[in-house]
Amino acid sequence: MKNQMLIVLVDDDPVFLKLLEIEFSELANCEVETYVTGEECVENLSHKPDVIVLDYQLDGVERDVMNGLETLDKIKAYNPEIPVIMLSAQDKIDVAVNCMHHAAFDYVVKSETAFFRLKKIISTISETQHLKKQLDWYMEKV
Repeated sequence: MKNQMLIVLVDDDPVFLKLLEIEFSELANCEVETYVTGEECVENLSHKPDVIVLDYQLDGVERDVMNGLETLDKIKAYNPEIPVIMLSAQDKIDVAVNCMHHAAFDYVVKSETAFFRLKKIISTISETQHLKKQLDWYMEKV
């Protein structure tokens, strides 16, 4: 059973991506991988991420790449159990609802509180996954 949590960050804004990477690299027991396109993220799902933070737009590097929702759908097709937190500059309820319809775990607006919210959500995911592993272990013994 691995002790470190693998957090995958996907954002086409290199400055914001680096800020996220620095923020999450400082967390105890976390390993961080970063990608600028959804395609790169999907190609590396075999690394078994514990959580993915995914930008909604993803068209800043190249115009003909998958957007966040297309990437989310591919992640969920690969493994529906991977929690994906959508991240967007758009503070629109219909965008958030659409993400949830595509099985996103949560939706966070890029703002001054985004890092704090992401840390709280990821902490909750980590605790839930830890409890699930303990329960699975216990059920094997019974």
